Amino acid sequence: MSAFWVAVASAVHVRIGRRDGFMQVNHGQVAPLRRIKPGDGIVYYSPSTVLGEKDGLQSFTAVGTVRQGEVYEGVMGGGFTPARRDVDWFDAKEAPIKRLLGRLDFTAGRPNWGYQLRFGLFKISERDFRLIGEAMAAKRAAPAI
Repeated sequence: MSAFWVAVASAVHVRIGRRDGFMQVNHGQVAPLRRIKPGDGIVYYSPSTVLGEKDGLQSFTAVGTVRQGEVYEGVMGGGFTPARRDVDWFDAKEAPIKRLLGRLDFTAGRPNWGYQLRFGLFKISERDFRLIGEAMAAKRAAPAI
């Protein structure tokens, strides 16, 4: 893997992507997804279960590797065609971020660690990717055919 990323979305949206083998970010914008390349590692952080709710979920909800291929348009209905990338999701459990705050490079010693989450997508270190994967008990799933 050449780069590692955290994407932000509600858990309900992440679960749909896990089920169907794709990712999308920033309400379907194409530009952020063009920064991600096949082979990159991706972790999703979900501040809440449902978009707009404040239920305090604050958990990592998916981890995987971006598949070969380009960004494409998905179909959601009502004329909404969000940009997507295909992902091989690992078998993993959701894991609260609070247990990792002092250990992750992007959060340790930062009282405003959540600020960068507002961007919806940002790079992290390979070390952080591995720590999050361990916290999620992640195991590579068989690649989709």
